[in-house]
Amino acid sequence: MKRTTLLLALVACSVAPFAASAAPAPTGGIPAGADNFYKSNTVSGERVNFVNQYKMNVVGTLYRPRSLRSGTHAPAVIVGHPMGAVKEQSSQLYAQKLAEQGFVTLAIDLPFWGESDGEPRNLVAPELYVEAFSAAVDFLGTRDFVDRNHIGALGICGSGGFSIAAAKLDPRLKAVATVSMYDMGAVTRNGLKHSVSLEQRKALLEKAAEQRYEEFTTGKGIFLNYLPAKPDDRTDPVTREFWDFYRTPRGIAIPKGYTLEQTQNRMLSSEVRFMNFYPFNDIETISPRPMLFIAGSEAHSLEFSEEAYRLAGQPKELYIVPGAGHVDLYDRVDMIPFDKLIAFFKKSLDAK
Repeated sequence: MKRTTLLLALVACSVAPFAASAAPAPTGGIPAGADNFYKSNTVSGERVNFVNQYKMNVVGTLYRPRSLRSGTHAPAVIVGHPMGAVKEQSSQLYAQKLAEQGFVTLAIDLPFWGESDGEPRNLVAPELYVEAFSAAVDFLGTRDFVDRNHIGALGICGSGGFSIAAAKLDPRLKAVATVSMYDMGAVTRNGLKHSVSLEQRKALLEKAAEQRYEEFTTGKGIFLNYLPAKPDDRTDPVTREFWDFYRTPRGIAIPKGYTLEQTQNRMLSSEVRFMNFYPFNDIETISPRPMLFIAGSEAHSLEFSEEAYRLAGQPKELYIVPGAGHVDLYDRVDMIPFDKLIAFFKKSLDAK
């Protein structure tokens, strides 16, 4: 399998493993409007933790409008980060922008990532990612300032698929929006634009299965390096797009005790679990709860939003942002259609 094909099939939205602040890194050009580390003056944020059904701690940042009056029961939105990312990358930006408009929001770290529990770190575990959204509903629905009948989910990149899978199981999620969605199951099985053949898929499974012997024997996970420390002339456009966010001050987060190179790694032996992940199966059963799919017209991941829209029941909408790529909608406040998101959740969650 060519390196490019493998990266396109597996890199998807791989990002830093857990919570950290911006740190010096190789300098890349930061595009106009990029504001990943946005800090709002009109909302309050606090670190919270709660347990999922596996008795694992899930950690998030809870945002509330400073104008929220005592005794008010506000609608709430759970925000999920890109696959392998942390809440500080993209999701806290979205959570604050929604909180500025009157929503209570909760940006979570999925299990095995960020500050949430899970060993070994960086493990791929789709079922537990999905469960994190329901655990977040448990938490929000028991807060005296949240209207438990009006809770929605926003999934960015890989979390778009996780939030859809959660909504299929959990009718307490009353509305779902996705941004730059990746179907992590489809991209692992088929690659982007079905570039991976069945023979290549089987070879990947064989490689991952054999790798388990080494991990069992040594007790240590063997990680793949998804993004280079520095791009070169051989770096394909998709890898470069991710590098420009995750390997530069624009969006980088390096946890204490880790190096820049380690922040991108996941184990191939767990990565292949995505081959059994089918978030769009039965997506129509979410209806009549509304769904909104947002993607850039130039996004290499556009196919996933288009497919989800095709399969979903009504009411649904596919909103295309002209000129935007996949990563543009992580942090470029000059391109992200916040007005569209806000209008969607206000209508869907009956917000005043």
